[in-house]
Amino acid sequence: MLQALGASSAGTYYCSINFGREPQACTGLGFGVHVGLSRTGQASRCRSTSVVCVSTLTANNGGKPQALKEEEQLDLMKWMYEQGLPPCKVELKDRSCHGFENRPIHYVVAKEDLQPGDVAFRVPNSLVVTLERILGNETIAELLTTNKLSELACLALYLMYEKKRGKESFWYPFIRELDRQRGRGQLAVESPLLWQAEELEYLAGSPMKEVVSARLEGIRREYKELDTVWFMAGSLFQQYPFDIPTEAFSFEIFKQAFVAVQSCVVHLQDVPLARRFALVPLGPPLLAYKSTCKAMLKSVGDAVQLQVDQAYKVGEAIVVWCGPQANVRLLLNYGFVDEDNPYDRLSIEVALDTSDPLYQAKRLVAQRNNRLAIQGFQIYKGKERETILDMLPFLRLGHVSEEEDMQSVLSSEGPVCGVSPCRERAVLDQLESYFTSRIAKYSTTLSEDVALLEDPSTLPKRRVATQLVKIEKEMLHSCLAIVREMMDALPNTTPVPCSGAYVPTLR
Repeated sequence: MLQALGASSAGTYYCSINFGREPQACTGLGFGVHVGLSRTGQASRCRSTSVVCVSTLTANNGGKPQALKEEEQLDLMKWMYEQGLPPCKVELKDRSCHGFENRPIHYVVAKEDLQPGDVAFRVPNSLVVTLERILGNETIAELLTTNKLSELACLALYLMYEKKRGKESFWYPFIRELDRQRGRGQLAVESPLLWQAEELEYLAGSPMKEVVSARLEGIRREYKELDTVWFMAGSLFQQYPFDIPTEAFSFEIFKQAFVAVQSCVVHLQDVPLARRFALVPLGPPLLAYKSTCKAMLKSVGDAVQLQVDQAYKVGEAIVVWCGPQANVRLLLNYGFVDEDNPYDRLSIEVALDTSDPLYQAKRLVAQRNNRLAIQGFQIYKGKERETILDMLPFLRLGHVSEEEDMQSVLSSEGPVCGVSPCRERAVLDQLESYFTSRIAKYSTTLSEDVALLEDPSTLPKRRVATQLVKIEKEMLHSCLAIVREMMDALPNTTPVPCSGAYVPTLR
Protein backbone atom coordinates (compact mmCIF):
# COMPACT_ATOMS: atom_id res chain seq x y z
CA MET A 1 0.00 0.00 0.00
CA LEU A 2 2.65 2.43 0.92
CA GLN A 3 6.39 2.34 0.52
CA ALA A 4 8.51 -0.44 -0.93
CA LEU A 5 12.27 -0.46 -0.85
CA GLY A 6 13.87 -1.50 -4.11
CA ALA A 7 17.42 -1.36 -5.42
CA SER A 8 18.85 -0.05 -8.66
CA SER A 9 22.25 0.81 -10.01
CA ALA A 10 21.76 4.37 -8.84
CA GLY A 11 21.18 3.41 -5.22
CA THR A 12 18.30 2.41 -2.97
CA TYR A 13 15.00 4.11 -3.64
CA TYR A 14 11.57 4.62 -2.17
CA CYS A 15 9.07 3.06 -4.51
CA SER A 16 5.38 3.80 -4.35
CA ILE A 17 3.43 0.55 -4.09
CA ASN A 18 0.01 1.99 -4.84
CA PHE A 19 -1.77 -1.01 -3.31
CA GLY A 20 -0.47 -3.51 -5.80
CA ARG A 21 -0.86 -1.81 -9.14
CA GLU A 22 0.83 -3.60 -12.01
CA PRO A 23 4.23 -2.21 -13.06
CA GLN A 24 3.63 0.94 -15.03
CA ALA A 25 4.98 4.35 -15.79
CA CYS A 26 5.55 6.69 -12.86
CA THR A 27 2.12 8.01 -12.01
CA GLY A 28 2.75 10.45 -9.20
CA LEU A 29 0.78 8.31 -6.74
CA GLY A 30 2.19 7.69 -3.30
CA PHE A 31 5.30 9.18 -1.74
CA GLY A 32 8.95 9.18 -2.74
CA VAL A 33 9.98 7.48 -5.96
CA HIS A 34 6.92 6.69 -8.02
CA VAL A 35 8.02 3.36 -9.42
CA GLY A 36 5.93 0.21 -9.77
CA LEU A 37 7.27 -3.10 -8.53
CA SER A 38 7.01 -6.38 -10.40
CA ARG A 39 6.35 -9.74 -8.76
CA THR A 40 10.10 -10.25 -8.46
CA GLY A 41 10.47 -6.97 -6.59
CA GLN A 42 12.51 -5.30 -9.37
CA ALA A 43 11.79 -1.65 -9.90
CA SER A 44 10.27 -0.84 -13.27
CA ARG A 45 11.69 2.05 -15.26
CA CYS A 46 10.40 5.55 -14.71
CA ARG A 47 8.83 6.38 -18.03
CA SER A 48 7.40 9.76 -17.19
CA THR A 49 9.33 13.00 -17.19
CA SER A 50 6.76 14.62 -14.93
CA VAL A 51 8.00 12.84 -11.80
CA VAL A 52 11.40 13.20 -10.17
CA CYS A 53 12.90 9.98 -8.77
CA VAL A 54 14.66 10.70 -5.47
CA SER A 55 16.83 8.57 -3.28
CA THR A 56 16.11 7.55 0.28
CA LEU A 57 17.10 9.33 3.46
CA THR A 58 20.16 7.11 3.72
CA ALA A 59 21.45 7.94 0.25
CA ASN A 60 19.96 11.29 -0.63
CA ASN A 61 21.15 12.77 -3.89
CA GLY A 62 19.34 16.01 -3.27
CA GLY A 63 16.29 15.36 -5.44
CA LYS A 64 12.86 16.47 -4.26
CA PRO A 65 9.51 14.96 -5.28
CA GLN A 66 7.26 17.24 -7.25
CA ALA A 67 3.89 18.18 -5.90
CA LEU A 68 0.91 16.09 -6.95
CA LYS A 69 -0.88 17.10 -10.11
CA GLU A 70 -3.74 19.47 -9.44
CA GLU A 71 -6.41 16.87 -10.21
CA GLU A 72 -4.74 14.46 -7.75
CA GLN A 73 -4.62 16.86 -4.82
CA LEU A 74 -7.70 15.53 -3.11
CA ASP A 75 -8.99 17.16 0.05
CA LEU A 76 -9.82 14.42 2.55
CA MET A 77 -11.93 16.74 4.71
CA LYS A 78 -13.90 17.99 1.70
CA TRP A 79 -14.62 14.40 0.64
CA MET A 80 -15.75 13.49 4.15
CA TYR A 81 -18.07 16.48 4.38
CA GLU A 82 -19.54 15.57 0.99
CA GLN A 83 -20.17 12.04 2.29
CA GLY A 84 -22.01 13.14 5.44
CA LEU A 85 -19.38 14.13 8.02
CA PRO A 86 -21.12 16.43 10.55
CA PRO A 87 -19.47 19.79 11.29
CA CYS A 88 -16.46 19.15 13.51
CA LYS A 89 -13.99 21.11 15.59
CA VAL A 90 -10.80 19.88 13.92
CA GLU A 91 -8.96 20.35 10.65
CA LEU A 92 -5.87 19.01 8.91
CA LYS A 93 -2.49 20.72 8.88
CA ASP A 94 0.79 19.87 7.15
CA ARG A 95 3.97 18.70 8.83
CA SER A 96 7.19 18.57 6.82
CA CYS A 97 9.30 15.41 6.74
CA HIS A 98 13.06 15.15 6.78
CA GLY A 99 14.22 14.98 3.15
CA PHE A 100 10.72 15.42 1.74
CA GLU A 101 9.70 18.94 2.69
CA ASN A 102 7.70 19.30 -0.54
CA ARG A 103 5.54 16.28 0.37
CA PRO A 104 4.40 16.82 3.98
CA ILE A 105 2.23 14.49 6.00
CA HIS A 106 -1.04 15.59 7.54
CA TYR A 107 -2.13 15.72 11.17
CA VAL A 108 -5.33 16.68 13.02
CA VAL A 109 -5.40 19.97 14.96
CA ALA A 110 -8.04 21.88 16.87
CA LYS A 111 -9.97 24.28 14.63
CA GLU A 112 -11.25 26.11 17.70
CA ASP A 113 -10.44 26.16 21.41
CA LEU A 114 -11.48 22.89 23.06
CA GLN A 115 -12.21 22.04 26.68
CA PRO A 116 -12.10 18.59 28.36
CA GLY A 117 -15.27 16.72 27.48
CA ASP A 118 -15.80 18.45 24.12
CA VAL A 119 -16.56 16.18 21.17
CA ALA A 120 -13.91 17.04 18.58
CA PHE A 121 -15.55 15.08 15.76
CA ARG A 122 -18.02 12.34 14.91
CA VAL A 123 -17.27 10.16 11.90
CA PRO A 124 -20.42 8.37 10.69
CA ASN A 125 -20.14 4.60 10.35
CA SER A 126 -20.65 5.00 6.61
CA LEU A 127 -17.12 6.46 6.46
CA VAL A 128 -15.52 3.82 8.70
CA VAL A 129 -13.96 0.70 7.21
CA THR A 130 -14.73 -2.44 9.21
CA LEU A 131 -15.28 -6.09 8.34
CA GLU A 132 -18.97 -5.49 8.91
CA ARG A 133 -18.93 -2.70 6.33
CA ILE A 134 -16.93 -4.82 3.89
CA LEU A 135 -19.20 -7.85 4.12
CA GLY A 136 -22.55 -6.11 4.49
CA ASN A 137 -25.04 -8.62 5.84
CA GLU A 138 -22.80 -11.60 5.19
CA THR A 139 -21.38 -13.53 8.13
CA ILE A 140 -17.68 -13.11 8.87
CA ALA A 141 -17.41 -16.59 10.35
CA GLU A 142 -15.88 -17.97 7.16
CA LEU A 143 -13.05 -15.47 7.53
CA LEU A 144 -12.37 -15.57 11.24
CA THR A 145 -12.98 -19.23 12.09
CA THR A 146 -10.25 -20.39 9.71
CA ASN A 147 -7.84 -19.21 12.40
CA LYS A 148 -5.39 -18.38 9.65
CA LEU A 149 -6.02 -14.74 8.81
CA SER A 150 -6.33 -11.79 11.17
CA GLU A 151 -8.73 -8.89 10.87
CA LEU A 152 -5.76 -6.69 9.92
CA ALA A 153 -4.90 -8.96 7.00
CA CYS A 154 -8.54 -8.96 5.84
CA LEU A 155 -8.70 -5.16 5.97
CA ALA A 156 -5.37 -4.87 4.15
CA LEU A 157 -6.46 -7.27 1.42
CA TYR A 158 -9.73 -5.40 0.95
CA LEU A 159 -7.99 -2.05 0.57
CA MET A 160 -5.43 -3.55 -1.80
CA TYR A 161 -8.20 -4.63 -4.16
CA GLU A 162 -10.01 -1.33 -3.71
CA LYS A 163 -6.79 0.46 -4.65
CA LYS A 164 -6.68 -1.48 -7.91
CA ARG A 165 -10.07 0.03 -8.77
CA GLY A 166 -8.52 3.49 -8.72
CA LYS A 167 -10.94 6.42 -8.74
CA GLU A 168 -13.89 4.07 -9.11
CA SER A 169 -13.45 3.07 -5.47
CA PHE A 170 -15.58 4.88 -2.91
CA TRP A 171 -12.53 4.85 -0.63
CA TYR A 172 -10.19 6.44 -3.18
CA PRO A 173 -9.65 9.73 -1.24
CA PHE A 174 -9.06 7.85 2.02
CA ILE A 175 -6.66 5.38 0.41
CA ARG A 176 -4.71 8.24 -1.14
CA GLU A 177 -4.38 9.82 2.27
CA LEU A 178 -3.02 6.52 3.62
CA ASP A 179 -0.55 6.53 0.73
CA ARG A 180 0.57 10.00 1.73
CA GLN A 181 1.04 9.00 5.37
CA ARG A 182 2.93 5.78 4.53
CA GLY A 183 2.08 4.39 7.95
CA ARG A 184 4.16 7.06 9.69
CA GLY A 185 3.25 8.45 13.08
CA GLN A 186 3.98 11.82 14.61
CA LEU A 187 7.74 11.41 14.15
CA ALA A 188 7.28 10.66 10.42
CA VAL A 189 8.99 7.28 10.92
CA GLU A 190 7.77 4.02 9.45
CA SER A 191 7.48 0.82 11.43
CA PRO A 192 10.79 -1.14 11.67
CA LEU A 193 8.94 -3.81 9.69
CA LEU A 194 9.78 -1.66 6.66
CA TRP A 195 13.34 -0.73 7.61
CA GLN A 196 16.36 -1.91 5.70
CA ALA A 197 18.78 -4.39 7.28
CA GLU A 198 21.37 -1.72 8.05
CA GLU A 199 18.71 0.43 9.72
CA LEU A 200 17.64 -2.45 11.94
CA GLU A 201 21.19 -2.52 13.28
CA TYR A 202 20.34 0.70 15.13
CA LEU A 203 18.35 -1.65 17.40
CA ALA A 204 21.25 -4.01 18.12
CA GLY A 205 20.96 -5.45 21.61
CA SER A 206 17.27 -4.63 21.95
CA PRO A 207 14.50 -7.27 22.09
CA MET A 208 12.98 -5.18 19.31
CA LYS A 209 14.95 -7.04 16.64
CA GLU A 210 13.44 -10.39 17.64
CA VAL A 211 9.98 -8.81 17.80
CA VAL A 212 10.36 -7.48 14.26
CA SER A 213 11.54 -10.87 13.00
CA ALA A 214 8.62 -12.68 14.64
CA ARG A 215 6.05 -10.22 13.28
CA LEU A 216 7.47 -10.47 9.75
CA GLU A 217 7.22 -14.24 9.93
CA GLY A 218 3.61 -13.92 11.05
CA ILE A 219 2.81 -11.60 8.14
CA ARG A 220 4.44 -14.07 5.75
CA ARG A 221 2.28 -16.90 7.13
CA GLU A 222 -0.84 -14.80 6.59
CA TYR A 223 0.23 -13.99 3.04
CA LYS A 224 0.44 -17.71 2.26
CA GLU A 225 -3.18 -18.09 3.42
CA LEU A 226 -4.62 -15.28 1.30
CA ASP A 227 -5.64 -17.54 -1.57
CA THR A 228 -7.45 -19.89 0.84
CA VAL A 229 -9.50 -17.01 2.20
CA TRP A 230 -10.18 -15.79 -1.34
CA PHE A 231 -11.84 -19.09 -2.21
CA MET A 232 -13.65 -19.42 1.12
CA ALA A 233 -14.96 -15.87 1.18
CA GLY A 234 -16.33 -15.32 -2.28
CA SER A 235 -18.88 -12.89 -0.87
CA LEU A 236 -16.04 -10.49 -0.12
CA PHE A 237 -14.05 -10.70 -3.32
CA GLN A 238 -16.52 -11.62 -6.08
CA GLN A 239 -16.85 -7.97 -7.09
CA TYR A 240 -13.18 -7.75 -8.14
CA PRO A 241 -12.22 -8.89 -11.67
CA PHE A 242 -8.60 -9.41 -10.61
CA ASP A 243 -6.26 -12.33 -10.01
CA ILE A 244 -6.24 -14.26 -6.75
CA PRO A 245 -4.26 -12.49 -3.99
CA THR A 246 -0.83 -14.07 -4.35
CA GLU A 247 -0.99 -13.59 -8.12
CA ALA A 248 -2.23 -10.00 -7.85
CA PHE A 249 0.15 -8.90 -5.07
CA SER A 250 3.69 -9.80 -4.13
CA PHE A 251 4.57 -10.43 -0.49
CA GLU A 252 6.31 -7.05 -0.30
CA ILE A 253 3.16 -5.27 -1.41
CA PHE A 254 1.01 -7.18 1.08
CA LYS A 255 3.51 -6.54 3.87
CA GLN A 256 3.39 -2.82 3.31
CA ALA A 257 -0.39 -2.76 3.09
CA PHE A 258 -0.54 -4.76 6.32
CA VAL A 259 1.88 -2.39 8.08
CA ALA A 260 -0.09 0.63 6.89
CA VAL A 261 -3.36 -0.81 8.21
CA GLN A 262 -1.61 -1.78 11.45
CA SER A 263 -0.49 1.82 11.94
CA CYS A 264 -3.97 3.32 11.63
CA VAL A 265 -6.43 0.67 12.78
CA VAL A 266 -8.53 1.58 15.82
CA HIS A 267 -9.54 -1.07 18.34
CA LEU A 268 -13.11 -0.20 19.29
CA GLN A 269 -14.59 -1.39 22.57
CA ASP A 270 -18.08 -2.77 23.31
CA VAL A 271 -18.93 -3.45 19.66
CA PRO A 272 -19.67 -6.66 17.74
CA LEU A 273 -16.69 -8.68 16.56
CA ALA A 274 -17.14 -7.52 12.98
CA ARG A 275 -16.62 -3.89 14.04
CA ARG A 276 -13.83 -4.41 16.56
CA PHE A 277 -11.05 -3.25 14.23
CA ALA A 278 -11.84 -0.07 12.32
CA LEU A 279 -10.14 2.33 9.94
CA VAL A 280 -11.34 5.85 10.72
CA PRO A 281 -10.43 8.62 8.22
CA LEU A 282 -9.68 11.15 11.00
CA GLY A 283 -8.04 8.56 13.24
CA PRO A 284 -4.38 7.54 13.44
CA PRO A 285 -1.89 8.28 11.99
CA LEU A 286 -3.53 11.69 11.46
CA LEU A 287 -4.13 11.67 15.21
CA ALA A 288 -1.02 11.41 17.36
CA TYR A 289 -0.79 8.78 20.10
CA LYS A 290 0.23 9.53 23.69
CA SER A 291 0.60 6.96 26.47
CA THR A 292 -0.49 9.38 29.21
CA CYS A 293 -3.58 10.61 27.33
CA LYS A 294 -6.96 9.06 28.18
CA ALA A 295 -9.06 10.19 25.21
CA MET A 296 -10.07 7.32 22.93
CA LEU A 297 -12.00 6.90 19.72
CA LYS A 298 -15.28 5.28 20.72
CA SER A 299 -18.27 3.87 18.93
CA VAL A 300 -21.31 5.94 19.94
CA GLY A 301 -24.57 5.22 18.15
CA ASP A 302 -24.08 5.38 14.40
CA ALA A 303 -20.66 7.03 14.51
CA VAL A 304 -17.13 6.87 15.89
CA GLN A 305 -16.40 9.95 17.96
CA LEU A 306 -13.54 11.52 19.85
CA GLN A 307 -14.19 13.28 23.15
CA VAL A 308 -11.06 15.13 24.25
CA ASP A 309 -9.70 14.79 27.80
CA GLN A 310 -7.69 18.02 27.90
CA ALA A 311 -7.85 21.61 26.75
CA TYR A 312 -6.56 22.54 23.29
CA LYS A 313 -5.84 25.90 21.72
CA VAL A 314 -6.51 26.56 18.05
CA GLY A 315 -3.86 24.82 15.94
CA GLU A 316 -2.68 22.38 18.62
CA ALA A 317 -2.30 18.74 17.56
CA ILE A 318 -4.96 16.39 18.95
CA VAL A 319 -3.69 13.29 20.77
CA VAL A 320 -5.38 10.05 21.80
CA TRP A 321 -4.50 7.10 24.03
CA CYS A 322 -2.76 4.16 22.43
CA GLY A 323 -3.56 1.66 25.16
CA PRO A 324 -1.15 0.08 27.69
CA GLN A 325 1.58 -0.70 25.17
CA ALA A 326 5.31 -0.90 25.80
CA ASN A 327 7.60 1.21 23.63
CA VAL A 328 8.61 -1.85 21.61
CA ARG A 329 4.98 -2.18 20.48
CA LEU A 330 4.60 1.55 19.89
CA LEU A 331 7.61 1.53 17.59
CA LEU A 332 6.55 -1.67 15.84
CA ASN A 333 2.96 -0.56 15.26
CA TYR A 334 3.16 3.21 14.95
CA GLY A 335 6.78 4.23 14.40
CA PHE A 336 7.38 6.22 17.59
CA VAL A 337 8.68 5.91 21.15
CA ASP A 338 7.09 7.65 24.13
CA GLU A 339 9.72 8.62 26.69
CA ASP A 340 7.01 9.25 29.29
CA ASN A 341 5.34 5.89 28.74
CA PRO A 342 4.21 4.48 32.13
CA TYR A 343 3.53 1.11 30.48
CA ASP A 344 7.04 0.65 29.11
CA ARG A 345 8.74 -2.51 30.31
CA LEU A 346 11.44 -5.07 29.69
CA SER A 347 10.82 -8.79 30.12
CA ILE A 348 12.98 -11.35 31.90
CA GLU A 349 12.20 -15.05 31.69
CA VAL A 350 13.53 -17.31 34.44
CA ALA A 351 13.35 -21.07 33.85
CA LEU A 352 14.04 -23.88 36.30
CA ASP A 353 16.58 -26.44 35.06
CA THR A 354 14.62 -29.47 33.81
CA SER A 355 17.67 -31.71 34.34
CA ASP A 356 17.69 -30.93 38.08
CA PRO A 357 16.78 -34.06 40.11
CA LEU A 358 14.62 -31.74 42.23
CA TYR A 359 12.91 -30.17 39.19
CA GLN A 360 9.48 -31.71 39.78
CA ALA A 361 9.55 -30.89 43.48
CA LYS A 362 10.64 -27.30 42.73
CA ARG A 363 7.92 -26.99 40.08
CA LEU A 364 5.25 -28.04 42.57
CA VAL A 365 6.57 -25.63 45.21
CA ALA A 366 6.54 -22.86 42.61
CA GLN A 367 2.95 -23.67 41.61
CA ARG A 368 1.81 -23.51 45.22
CA ASN A 369 3.28 -20.01 45.30
CA ASN A 370 1.61 -18.92 42.02
CA ARG A 371 4.73 -19.33 39.93
CA LEU A 372 5.43 -21.37 36.81
CA ALA A 373 8.45 -23.49 35.98
CA ILE A 374 9.20 -20.87 33.32
CA GLN A 375 8.28 -17.59 34.95
CA GLY A 376 8.21 -14.17 33.33
CA PHE A 377 9.01 -10.95 35.17
CA GLN A 378 8.39 -7.41 33.93
CA ILE A 379 10.76 -4.51 34.63
CA TYR A 380 8.96 -1.16 34.62
CA LYS A 381 10.87 2.09 34.48
CA GLY A 382 11.14 3.56 37.97
CA LYS A 383 10.05 0.27 39.56
CA GLU A 384 13.18 -1.78 38.96
CA ARG A 385 13.73 -2.52 42.67
CA GLU A 386 10.26 -4.04 42.98
CA THR A 387 11.02 -6.40 40.11
CA ILE A 388 14.36 -7.50 41.57
CA LEU A 389 12.74 -8.22 44.94
CA ASP A 390 10.00 -10.15 43.16
CA MET A 391 12.54 -12.29 41.29
CA LEU A 392 14.82 -13.19 44.21
CA PRO A 393 12.69 -15.91 45.89
CA PHE A 394 12.22 -17.75 42.58
CA LEU A 395 15.94 -17.54 41.78
CA ARG A 396 16.78 -18.83 45.27
CA LEU A 397 14.50 -21.79 44.66
CA GLY A 398 16.39 -22.58 41.46
CA HIS A 399 19.72 -22.47 43.27
CA VAL A 400 18.93 -24.69 46.27
CA SER A 401 20.11 -28.28 46.22
CA GLU A 402 18.39 -29.55 49.39
CA GLU A 403 14.70 -30.38 49.23
CA GLU A 404 14.04 -29.25 52.80
CA ASP A 405 15.18 -25.71 51.90
CA MET A 406 12.81 -25.19 48.98
CA GLN A 407 9.67 -23.89 50.68
CA SER A 408 11.52 -21.64 53.11
CA VAL A 409 13.52 -20.11 50.27
CA LEU A 410 10.52 -19.26 48.10
CA SER A 411 8.51 -17.81 50.98
CA SER A 412 11.41 -15.80 52.44
CA GLU A 413 10.91 -12.08 52.80
CA GLY A 414 13.30 -9.19 52.28
CA PRO A 415 16.30 -8.78 50.00
CA VAL A 416 18.49 -11.27 51.88
CA CYS A 417 17.69 -14.91 52.42
CA GLY A 418 18.99 -16.40 55.65
CA VAL A 419 19.00 -20.02 54.50
CA SER A 420 22.46 -19.87 52.93
CA PRO A 421 24.54 -16.65 52.77
CA CYS A 422 26.93 -18.11 50.21
CA ARG A 423 24.00 -19.11 48.00
CA GLU A 424 22.53 -15.64 48.37
CA ARG A 425 25.70 -14.22 46.89
CA ALA A 426 25.50 -16.80 44.10
CA VAL A 427 22.00 -15.60 43.22
CA LEU A 428 23.09 -11.97 43.17
CA ASP A 429 26.20 -12.87 41.17
CA GLN A 430 24.01 -14.53 38.55
CA LEU A 431 21.80 -11.43 38.33
CA GLU A 432 24.83 -9.15 38.08
CA SER A 433 26.29 -11.27 35.29
CA TYR A 434 22.94 -11.34 33.46
CA PHE A 435 22.41 -7.57 33.49
CA THR A 436 26.05 -6.89 32.61
CA SER A 437 25.95 -9.20 29.59
CA ARG A 438 22.60 -7.84 28.45
CA ILE A 439 23.90 -4.26 28.54
CA ALA A 440 27.02 -5.32 26.62
CA LYS A 441 24.91 -6.49 23.66
CA TYR A 442 24.04 -2.91 22.73
CA SER A 443 26.28 -1.28 20.14
CA THR A 444 26.29 2.14 21.84
CA THR A 445 26.74 3.45 25.36
CA LEU A 446 24.32 5.71 27.19
CA SER A 447 26.58 8.71 26.66
CA GLU A 448 26.70 7.98 22.93
CA ASP A 449 22.91 7.74 22.89
CA VAL A 450 22.62 11.14 24.52
CA ALA A 451 25.00 12.64 21.96
CA LEU A 452 22.97 11.19 19.08
CA LEU A 453 19.71 12.56 20.47
CA GLU A 454 21.25 15.99 20.98
CA ASP A 455 22.61 16.07 17.42
CA PRO A 456 20.01 17.78 15.14
CA SER A 457 21.43 15.97 12.09
CA THR A 458 20.54 12.49 13.47
CA LEU A 459 18.16 10.88 10.96
CA PRO A 460 14.61 10.10 12.14
CA LYS A 461 14.94 6.30 12.19
CA ARG A 462 18.25 6.48 14.03
CA ARG A 463 16.72 8.96 16.46
CA VAL A 464 13.68 6.85 17.34
CA ALA A 465 15.82 3.69 17.60
CA THR A 466 18.20 5.53 19.92
CA GLN A 467 15.30 6.68 22.08
CA LEU A 468 14.21 3.07 22.49
CA VAL A 469 17.61 1.55 23.32
CA LYS A 470 18.49 4.44 25.64
CA ILE A 471 15.36 3.83 27.75
CA GLU A 472 16.04 0.09 27.82
CA LYS A 473 19.65 0.60 28.91
CA GLU A 474 18.59 3.01 31.63
CA MET A 475 16.31 0.33 33.10
CA LEU A 476 19.03 -2.32 32.87
CA HIS A 477 21.65 -0.04 34.44
CA SER A 478 19.22 0.71 37.25
CA CYS A 479 18.67 -3.02 37.85
CA LEU A 480 22.43 -3.61 37.87
CA ALA A 481 22.97 -0.82 40.40
CA ILE A 482 20.27 -2.28 42.68
CA VAL A 483 21.82 -5.77 42.52
CA ARG A 484 25.25 -4.38 43.38
CA GLU A 485 23.76 -2.41 46.24
CA MET A 486 22.31 -5.65 47.61
CA MET A 487 25.65 -7.38 47.22
CA ASP A 488 27.34 -4.59 49.18
CA ALA A 489 24.71 -5.00 51.91
CA LEU A 490 25.71 -8.63 52.53
CA PRO A 491 27.71 -9.20 55.73
CA ASN A 492 31.46 -9.02 55.27
CA THR A 493 31.64 -12.56 56.60
CA THR A 494 29.58 -13.91 53.71
CA PRO A 495 31.55 -16.78 52.15
CA VAL A 496 32.30 -17.00 48.44
CA PRO A 497 29.33 -17.86 46.17
CA CYS A 498 28.23 -21.49 46.20
CA SER A 499 26.05 -21.95 43.11
CA GLY A 500 24.02 -25.10 42.92
CA ALA A 501 24.69 -27.64 40.20
CA TYR A 502 21.38 -26.81 38.45
CA VAL A 503 20.92 -23.04 38.46
CA PRO A 504 17.95 -21.46 36.68
CA THR A 505 18.28 -19.92 33.23
CA LEU A 506 17.71 -16.21 32.65
CA ARG A 507 16.59 -14.99 29.22
